[in-house]
Amino acid sequence: MQPTHTASATPASQRNVLRGAIFIMATSSIGPAFLTQTSLFTEKYLASFAFAIVISLLIDIGAQLNIWRVITVANLRGQDVANRVLPGVGHLISGFIVLGGIAFNIGNIGGAGLAMNVIFGVPPVIGSLIAAVLIIGIFLLRNAKGVMDSVMQVLGLIMLCMIGYAMLQSSPPLLEAVNRSFNPDDPLILLLPIVTLVGGTVGGYISFSGGHRLVEAGITGVQNVGAVTRAAVTGIATTGVVRICLFLAALGVVSQGLALDAGNPAASVFSHSMGTIGYKMFGVVLLAASVSSVIGAAYTSVTFMYSLHEAIQRNNQRMVIAFIVCSTLIYSLVGQPVKVLVVAGTLNALVLPLALACILWASRKPSIVGNEYRHPTWMLVFGLLAMAATAVGVVMSFNAFVQFWQS
Repeated sequence: MQPTHTASATPASQRNVLRGAIFIMATSSIGPAFLTQTSLFTEKYLASFAFAIVISLLIDIGAQLNIWRVITVANLRGQDVANRVLPGVGHLISGFIVLGGIAFNIGNIGGAGLAMNVIFGVPPVIGSLIAAVLIIGIFLLRNAKGVMDSVMQVLGLIMLCMIGYAMLQSSPPLLEAVNRSFNPDDPLILLLPIVTLVGGTVGGYISFSGGHRLVEAGITGVQNVGAVTRAAVTGIATTGVVRICLFLAALGVVSQGLALDAGNPAASVFSHSMGTIGYKMFGVVLLAASVSSVIGAAYTSVTFMYSLHEAIQRNNQRMVIAFIVCSTLIYSLVGQPVKVLVVAGTLNALVLPLALACILWASRKPSIVGNEYRHPTWMLVFGLLAMAATAVGVVMSFNAFVQFWQS
């Protein structure tokens, strides 16, 4: 089913959509799990964790460039591209992504509740309910998607500025971090964090979030390839800058011999470097990360359900609200421990090899991307390497994953 488009956008509104697509992808990946993973792995692997960040960013770029370009040129959402390649596979991918989106959103809602507790002192469950109501309010507005684009940009800039400030305050060992980016102590032991980072930044729904936003807004076709490519690279770069800043902030803290709180490691990074003010600042960062991730997960997961029935697309705002309500209720009844947030990123990486394989196959099929489009060979190779690295990494890290879960 071909997606429906809105009326022709003005240049200004198109730029806002492009920025919105960049930030919905970037901020979706910068959630509570992102903050937890980066802090925990920095404490465990110290400066060598920089190598894992560099490798994961290269894989991320290989995945995002291919996915964004193919689905926008084809003017089809990811699941529809996969179904064109091999009937039924798109529905399978959609199932995995929707289930993963719910799992991640439980953690995101929990993060919002914790953030409200840090900032205002309200109980986390009550805080999560307040945050959920505020987010639902966005999707009740007539111009919900336009407001969503603007909100994601604001939240992304808040996180970038505050995490960058925390990095400066912690005085990290920059030269050692640069050296270990290319010369880690033991590259093999970094396999689990690499897979986890990839799963958290482009696994599951995240790699399709920005592309689906562009398809829905009608920024598609060969004529928009340049703008789409720049948006994809900018989105990954934004995520990379935020992760590097948080890594350096955490490295500065642990390099001083200070231990991070196992229950809330990211909060320790801010409180150790800036005291009480830093702890409150962490609350703001966590709230921005959680809210943006809730929006991104709910919006994108619902777009993967469009192919099931046209009524879902017609009532997409109601479906997004239902998705958020469902995640909030599950969190209120079950909760979401720190370990599950880390494991979710690893499991989410399982979806990427299958989805990326379909995208790469589609890039060579004129019946999907059209006769005018020629997918760059270097990009195809880059995508194949990203797919292979993720698939091999998931298999090889299975034992490490089991050990981490049992620890």
